[in-house]
Amino acid sequence: MGKTLLGSLTALARRTAVETPVPFTSRGAERALPFMRPAGMEQQMRAMGSVGTLFSIVNRTSNATAMVDWKLWRKAKSGLKEDRVEVTSHAALDLWNKPNPFMPRQEFVETFQQHVDLVGEGWWVIARHPGSTIPLELWPVRPDRMTPVPSQKAFLAGYIYTSPDGEQVPLGLDEVVFLRMPNPLDPYRGMGPVQSVLADLDATRYSAEWNRNFFLNSAEPGGIIEVPTPLSDPDFDQLRDRWNEQHRGVANAHRVAILEHGKWIDRKLSQRDMQFVELRAVSRAVLREAYGISAFALGEVTDINRATAEASKAWFADQLTVPRLERIKAALNFDLLPLFGATATGLEFDYESPVPADPETEAAQLVAKSSAAQSLIEAGAYGPEVLAAIGLPAIAFGQPGADPNRELLIKLVTRAPLLAPTILPMLGFDVPAAGAPAVTPANSFKALAAQLLDDGAPDIDNAMRWVVVAEDDDNTCAPCSENNGHLYRNREQAYKDYPGGTGYVHCVGAEHGNDCRCKVVKRRAPKGDES
Repeated sequence: MGKTLLGSLTALARRTAVETPVPFTSRGAERALPFMRPAGMEQQMRAMGSVGTLFSIVNRTSNATAMVDWKLWRKAKSGLKEDRVEVTSHAALDLWNKPNPFMPRQEFVETFQQHVDLVGEGWWVIARHPGSTIPLELWPVRPDRMTPVPSQKAFLAGYIYTSPDGEQVPLGLDEVVFLRMPNPLDPYRGMGPVQSVLADLDATRYSAEWNRNFFLNSAEPGGIIEVPTPLSDPDFDQLRDRWNEQHRGVANAHRVAILEHGKWIDRKLSQRDMQFVELRAVSRAVLREAYGISAFALGEVTDINRATAEASKAWFADQLTVPRLERIKAALNFDLLPLFGATATGLEFDYESPVPADPETEAAQLVAKSSAAQSLIEAGAYGPEVLAAIGLPAIAFGQPGADPNRELLIKLVTRAPLLAPTILPMLGFDVPAAGAPAVTPANSFKALAAQLLDDGAPDIDNAMRWVVVAEDDDNTCAPCSENNGHLYRNREQAYKDYPGGTGYVHCVGAEHGNDCRCKVVKRRAPKGDES
């Protein structure tokens, strides 16, 4: 039977797989029937039920992974996530949301994630309808019951599942999805954190059992009854039974013992001598270290506030949950989705990020983006394109009561400089004579506008002008009063007299240390105004 199983799997692998460049297994391992399942896996999984700290760690990591929502997307040609289109109806999505009739997705994910967190391996066995290649069900199976069948040429021939009654079931490569934490010594198996702390787990379990037996034995250390002469078997049994009857158990603690022909010798080993408190604390720390999890995540709260709690929550999601989700995502997109054939082309599963948002960081980013957009728009860049480039939402530009035709002309000449000779007269600007120097395509829009308007300023704003606004009162100096209302054609000219937009360079008050109250502001240029 063994040769039949391995022979069929190996033959199938050789027909469907490309040969590996180097062998990853020996010829003997390829021919041998894998009767022996990985030693210790069952012990590692049972440890979750006997060590409280391990249970707490695995329960939190598997629960956090299972609670995340998933969506199916159609990839965008741009390759950007924001350009993807969500797919709400597909057989693969239905299967993932309900892997089998007895498990919703949350329970399915939590089950195999427990296996991954304990032994480093998670297995899905795929069920199909006879005659169909489309997966219909997914079942999580225990890692200790699965055995990869290595192939010297094709790397992997298939798998063998060993049932509880010992039956061996051959499975093809398209019938199994295998998730694992890579094992540095074995490319066919995984390695989990529990393997690195087995000795500490044993110490924790044994110390708990010792404590239990300590209280069952009257909460007293063990000792020895020494008798001067050897006891016969009936005498020995009688002494043992009477001692247990009268002194064993918490209810019989501290009862006075009477020994007719014996002497009690205390072993002088107390709980304090055994340092069980320190031992349990060290074991918890070793387990947390193996899983890379903080004490706060397990509910050990000593010195905590809201800020550190939020930071710990974000760290847990980013460092522990996201890597587990990425492993599942790879299995879905590269192992499961291709089994749906052409209907899954261009699709991908992705999860909703479990990392909580940081309001302070988002607010700081919004302020930075807004400042950058303001600077670019003031420099002459087109507003909608600036917002799109920086990543801000679209905002309508212009005044609510502005002439829509005029706004449209401004947008046209901004977006298409070659239309300037036609559009500028509509906006009230004169176009230079036909003998004006030609503008090459390499020139920027500013240079083109400068030539069209016969203005050498490098920063041209065709549809806008700048006006001086002064505080005209008894304290206003003569130069500021005389220049009040003066129009500048562009910002460069205005800022030459009013650096930064405020303060006249010829202000008398400024020469004596006072602040000039004048400024320049933009305004619409009236049609035909040549000032």
